[in-house]
Amino acid sequence: MEEKISTTRVALKWGLILAVVSIIYSIILFVTDSIGNRALGFVAYGLTIAAIILAMREFRTLNGGFMTYGEGVGLGTLTAAISGFISSLFSVFYMTVIDSGIMTRAADKAREQMEDQGMSDEQIDSAISIMEKFQSPGILFAFGVIGSILLGLLFSLIIAAFIRRNRNNPFE
Repeated sequence: MEEKISTTRVALKWGLILAVVSIIYSIILFVTDSIGNRALGFVAYGLTIAAIILAMREFRTLNGGFMTYGEGVGLGTLTAAISGFISSLFSVFYMTVIDSGIMTRAADKAREQMEDQGMSDEQIDSAISIMEKFQSPGILFAFGVIGSILLGLLFSLIIAAFIRRNRNNPFE
C-alpha cells in the first residue's frame, strides 16, 4: 500500500515560503512608506494565490496526480494560516521595535486621504480615534492571522475547485 502524503507537510513548506516572500515584500513597503497603497495591497493577494496554487499542485503531484476538493481547501487554508502567523509576528515586531512611528505616519496619510474626500474635521477625528484603538500589537496580530486564514479559505475554495482531481475508483 502506498504511503499517504501529508497535506500538513506541504502546507508547512509553502506557508514558510509564502511567509518569507511576504516579509520581504512588507519590508519593501515599510521602507518605501507605501503601507496605505491599495494597488500594492493586491500584490500580496497575488502572492497568496500563487503559493496556494503551487502547494496544491505539489500535493496533487506527490499524491499520484489526485487531490480531493476537501484536501485542497484544507491545504490552502493551512498554508495561508502558517504564513499569516509568521508574517503577523514580523509585522508586529517591525511596528513595535524597529519603526514605532510607522503607525503615526499611516494615520497621517489616512487623514490626508479623508481630507481629500471632503470629510469634515469631526468625521476625520472620529475615524482616526477608531483606527488608533485597533493599533495595539495584540489586535494587529490577531487581525493579521484571522484575516490570512479567511482569505486563504476563500482563495482555497475557488482554487481547489479547479485543481482537484478525484480518483475514478473510490476504493483505491
